[in-house]
Amino acid sequence: MNILVINCGSSSLKFQLIDMTTEAVQAKGLCERIGIDGSRIVYTPAGGEKMTIESPMPTHTEAIKLVLDCLTNAEYGVIKSLKEINAVGHRVVHGGEKFASSTIITDEVIKVIEECNELAPLHNPANLIGINVCRELMPGVPMVGVFDTAFHQTMPKKAYLYGLPIKAYTDYKIRRYGFHGTSHSFVSKRVAEFLGKPVEDLKTIVCHLGNGASICAVDGGKSVDTSMGFTPLAGLVMGTRSGDIDPAILEYYANKEGLTLSEVTTVLNKKSGMEGLTGGKSDFRDLEEGYEAGDQACVDAIEVFCYNVARFVGAYAASLNGVDVIAFTAGIGENSGFVRGKICEYLGYLGITIDAEQNSKRGEDIIISTPDSKVTVCVIPTNEELMIARDTKALVEAQ
Repeated sequence: MNILVINCGSSSLKFQLIDMTTEAVQAKGLCERIGIDGSRIVYTPAGGEKMTIESPMPTHTEAIKLVLDCLTNAEYGVIKSLKEINAVGHRVVHGGEKFASSTIITDEVIKVIEECNELAPLHNPANLIGINVCRELMPGVPMVGVFDTAFHQTMPKKAYLYGLPIKAYTDYKIRRYGFHGTSHSFVSKRVAEFLGKPVEDLKTIVCHLGNGASICAVDGGKSVDTSMGFTPLAGLVMGTRSGDIDPAILEYYANKEGLTLSEVTTVLNKKSGMEGLTGGKSDFRDLEEGYEAGDQACVDAIEVFCYNVARFVGAYAASLNGVDVIAFTAGIGENSGFVRGKICEYLGYLGITIDAEQNSKRGEDIIISTPDSKVTVCVIPTNEELMIARDTKALVEAQ
């Protein structure tokens, strides 16, 4: 079974074609600057060279057509015709309380996703465009929606209710939803497989650390708490997002700067976090260079980030009433031994000790704690596309 995985953003589209017999990626790529001058596709077939093709993409329709043309191209394609695509798995950011698992996409499902648009106005409409274009170009091919929020639907009320008037929840569905669920689901399952233990027996804290970052407490394979909230703005200090702040700051800052509430929200999402603290740096490679060079703003920003991660890990160790495994994943979590090490410096009270040589490795499944460490600390590269493909395969085969 060949499954095409589609992840539509507002002006971009990531894709992979995966042969589910071996779970091998046959081709992958990224369409950039959709609807903007200079649009292009970066395409890499398995065993072939990465290529960049400049092509106008006024809408996602042209982008998906270009993806399908690349996959079936006589020279560098990996399939002969679209008939070799057996199903399409779509990443959908927000499923609200409607979807606690992935689902086959029908007209009714699309209506429900549309109802969640106001909860994720930057993401869900783009996700829907990708779904509708694929349905148009590949009629009859099963489509599956895999939701970022679904994994967290196992959280208990005590974890997802805010201390607001209850009508905020009952009338407007304001609650903690959590995001990065596909990654947290994949990593918590993969770490159990890697350690050779049943996922049901493990209390795991997954640290998804990238430009967007979140932490999840997973008990027996189920999410019981997570750091992102009603939106992906909550929780950790991130690349450009503020993370948790005192809500009274919004009015105070708006009055001081002469901004509207909407403009303050833009500052919190796009001009805060590492970028805000350093006056422009959000890439951790630049931040680490600045740290080593003694740039005080970079030192402060990294200290804030690592302290925040450690603080949430401590909170979730309490939520779980103990922890067996801490797993680092995503761009920073997989590749920065420096950041992992600084975070773990705070975790000695859990009986954690880190093997410096192991921690210097990157981008592979590894244990970075010492054999006598009371908690196993791992690096587990995430693979959201494979998780989407697995869910898609299971649902299609169950039909």
